[in-house]
Amino acid sequence: MSAPLRVVLVDDHTLFRMGLAELLEMQGLVEVVAIASNGEEARRALAEARPDVVIMDLHMAPVNGIDMLRQLRDEGHDVPTLMLTVSDAEEDLAAALRAGARGYLLKDMEPEDVVDALHRAIRGETVVAPSMTRKLVDMLKHDQPTKPETLLNSLTQREREILAHLAQGESNKVIARALDISHDTVKLHVRHILSKLNLTSRVEAAVFAVEHRVTPPRPAAPSH
Repeated sequence: MSAPLRVVLVDDHTLFRMGLAELLEMQGLVEVVAIASNGEEARRALAEARPDVVIMDLHMAPVNGIDMLRQLRDEGHDVPTLMLTVSDAEEDLAAALRAGARGYLLKDMEPEDVVDALHRAIRGETVVAPSMTRKLVDMLKHDQPTKPETLLNSLTQREREILAHLAQGESNKVIARALDISHDTVKLHVRHILSKLNLTSRVEAAVFAVEHRVTPPRPAAPSH
């Protein structure tokens, strides 16, 4: 028998996340290893519980799930994350997927369907609630070629920094030293950059950065 899927729940409603944890574990093959109500708790849970997958609410305070996911990705966390929400708005679906969510689920789904979606996400699939499938198809069908400015705006600040270093022809090790982050974190960010810019190599990324004048942020002026 395979080991249970290790899940972290992030939701700012105590009763909902406790109830969801119980419902998921009742389905079997899932172990809720931590629950969190905000970004700091989510960071701690990711570091300590080392989950296989994260379920995150979309509308939370003070930071919503999409912005929280962007922050976690910027910090180097790459655990597959599925949004679980009451919103069936196409713009929320689009924003979640662009932020790096592996899936978009609705809170009226059956628990067994949520568990199935978790396992599919672990296998590398992007999963959406069945009622959102048509909206996803329509969104993709009407999606026009993305402008370079829009692609650049999809990058986090850290990803823009690394893209600027790629434009200088620097290796991952050199970038890691320059930004005081690990070599593996740089590799992770480069993968995200290529994915968001629809590119296939760091050479293409470097050319893109030069063509669109992506430069490292200026250092802060010394205080007097």
